[in-house]
Amino acid sequence: MADAVIAVALLLVAASATAAVATRDPARQALVLSVLGVVLAVLFTTLQAPDVGLSQLAVGAALTPLLLLLTVRKVRRRPRREEDPR
Repeated sequence: MADAVIAVALLLVAASATAAVATRDPARQALVLSVLGVVLAVLFTTLQAPDVGLSQLAVGAALTPLLLLLTVRKVRRRPRREEDPR
């Protein structure tokens, strides 16, 4: 039974990692990266490493995508500089 759960978790990791690579929009890519972080946390927990799973959940599923989304927002909101014709 445990081997089946690990196999399913590995398949979910492979699918979400492929989706993260295939996504072109940076904002959507950050959200898919968050899903990948959650799936990795589940995998680590099934592999009996709950401390690593909690760290992955905090960093990989919450902080990194949040920082990426804030960066994308900042870059997209930056006004373009108009050249002075003087």
